[in-house]
Amino acid sequence: MIETVSVKGSTQVKKKCVFVVDDHPLLRQGLALMIDREPDLMVCGEAEEAQAALKEVAARKPDILIVDISLKGPDGIDLLKNLRALYPDLPVLILSMHDESIYAERALRARANGYIMKQEATEKVLVAIRRILAGDIYLSEKMANKLLHQYVSGVARNDQSRLSALSDRELEVFRQIGEGRSTREIAENLHLSIKTVETYQAHIKEKLSLRTGRELVQHAIQSKINERAD
Repeated sequence: MIETVSVKGSTQVKKKCVFVVDDHPLLRQGLALMIDREPDLMVCGEAEEAQAALKEVAARKPDILIVDISLKGPDGIDLLKNLRALYPDLPVLILSMHDESIYAERALRARANGYIMKQEATEKVLVAIRRILAGDIYLSEKMANKLLHQYVSGVARNDQSRLSALSDRELEVFRQIGEGRSTREIAENLHLSIKTVETYQAHIKEKLSLRTGRELVQHAIQSKINERAD
């Protein structure tokens, strides 16, 4: 959806519509205030979870989405996959607080048009939006260089290489374990049964060569600490 705004001298500016999906109201408000100040951009809708976003996108027909990875219920990667099935060409910028060296590659594999860390969102999000609307892919310079290096040399950190064996859902369960959440809490957050979460935990232990639930928790917490240190 594009809104045409009349300004002095009969010049018209066509504003591109931005839709924000994030479960933190303050972050949505902050992004909306920043974007709405721009002469060529406007926020035309918001949602805090995936199902509501799919309904609103169908009604509002935005030009670009900003989607947080961590949502209640289906996460941002799941939402991105659903969006790609319905709207193959709709630009999507993934916003996340999580280690971009792990999640950016997954987002790109799911056909995101860009990935930006929340820490740099205030200064880079407008650049990212405009670059994506122009048909480009947006990554931080650090991440772009890292992916290029991995492509050329085949080198990756051992821990990241092991985590890459996890499916998107297994990685989300692993991340929430690292945040100290119980199996029941993870099941509620992801709208899954406890048995299903336990099955994911068993798969994670097998893929990461971990023997016990305690080792799984310790490894998940250490991975979270490493992520923050990066």
